[in-house]
Amino acid sequence: MDNVFDVLKMMTVNHNGIAGTQIVVTDLEGKPNGLLTDLLRDTIGNMRLFIDMASVDSADEVLAELGDCTPLPDDVLDEYAKILKEPIAGINFAPQKQMIEVLIR
Repeated sequence: MDNVFDVLKMMTVNHNGIAGTQIVVTDLEGKPNGLLTDLLRDTIGNMRLFIDMASVDSADEVLAELGDCTPLPDDVLDEYAKILKEPIAGINFAPQKQMIEVLIR
């Protein structure tokens, strides 16, 4: 796994895709990044509404499909691209919080 899209594509919870409420973006020490978490949750919400994750293999394909089937402006899609293509440093499962932490540098 190289980036946030890869995490969303490959991971499931109880055989379902990751819900936005289950994921948080943190730094390497586990400190949450609220801005990136909100952006990721918004991105996931629109992906779950408009995209069949089984039919896409890259962040670029997600962005193309969202551009085709939603009225999202280009600046929003640019922000979605930034979070989906963000390189990850690791993943931490926090069962006591019922969260998946995506670690970025």
